[in-house]
Amino acid sequence: MGRGQQTAGSYVDDAAVTTSVKAKFAEDKTVSATSISVETLNGTVQLSGFAKSTAEKMQAENIARGVNNVRSVRNDIVVRP
Repeated sequence: MGRGQQTAGSYVDDAAVTTSVKAKFAEDKTVSATSISVETLNGTVQLSGFAKSTAEKMQAENIARGVNNVRSVRNDIVVRP
């Protein structure tokens, strides 16, 4: 399998990871689920968008790391008070 390609099973797993991360963001009082985008590829979660503080950015990363089947997290969230 070449770079950037996924099997059907890994795509389903990635979609489930994305859904789980978004659901946990929605439950959390610190993280704005509407300001942060979540994408997952082969178990790597990429976070992007805007946070109001460094604490929110780090909380989003910690939440993502705590989700099952997450191999790594790339935190590209920009802090913009």
